[in-house]
Amino acid sequence: MKDQLNSIFKKSSITYYNSTLLFPREIRRDVTKLYAFVRVFDDLVDSVPQKVKEFYSLRELYYKELDNGSSGDIVLSNFVEMMRRRGFKEEWVEAFLNSMESDLKKKVYYTIDETLGYMWGSAEVVGLMMMKILNLRDEAAYYARMLGRAMQYLNFIRDVREDMEMGRQYLPVNEMKEFKVSSLLECNEAFKEFMRFNLKRYFFFQKEAERGYHMIPSRYLIAVKTAGDMYKWTARRIMADPCVVNRMKVKPKRRRVLAQGLYNFLGVPIWNLISFYRI
Repeated sequence: MKDQLNSIFKKSSITYYNSTLLFPREIRRDVTKLYAFVRVFDDLVDSVPQKVKEFYSLRELYYKELDNGSSGDIVLSNFVEMMRRRGFKEEWVEAFLNSMESDLKKKVYYTIDETLGYMWGSAEVVGLMMMKILNLRDEAAYYARMLGRAMQYLNFIRDVREDMEMGRQYLPVNEMKEFKVSSLLECNEAFKEFMRFNLKRYFFFQKEAERGYHMIPSRYLIAVKTAGDMYKWTARRIMADPCVVNRMKVKPKRRRVLAQGLYNFLGVPIWNLISFYRI
């Protein structure tokens, strides 16, 4: 069971998986259960062709597990047990499932408000779930949401080509038109300006999230900050050459993640102490 959940998580993200190795064991176990749950639904809607029937079947199994614990699915049973133990709100999970379902129906987002609405379910509630796993105070909720939002928005920027090839566009179409960008698959000066505009929005979300870092105990912040730092590294790479997103998927190597983790292991306790006294 543990190997199956770990395998699902490991395949989902180099940054998340390797950053999670920096958590204490009991936290790492629950984070693995969360991301295994998130990933199995995400994979169904991201597959080509999309596995529509399987998505709805798995969603019904989730409700069955929630009602009487009889889904027979390891990922769902572990998630629901952890969900109740950690105090997740059922509406958070429902919001996540609704956003995943929207990927089966809605392909293009025209305004930033539409994109933000999608991100509430696809990422911000996951930030709230992580907040509960780390046993943070409710005052951390805004910052947890912002961290989920920041990471999701950078994914939209980084994966723009991949999304377009699946007929999706999360970066607001109306803003694209304002920058006179005719195609997100064509690299020109207008495209570069549009991408840098969106990267500045990501950096704003990330900066907001970091205002809450002082609420996270150092033993947990090492992993959280490492993941955030790797997203900022990715964003800086794209800011320097926005056209790179049309050539490759910008992702840090495992050794870079672990090196950043070591740096944070040595520096976070001091950084957190200084930040505390600045509040």
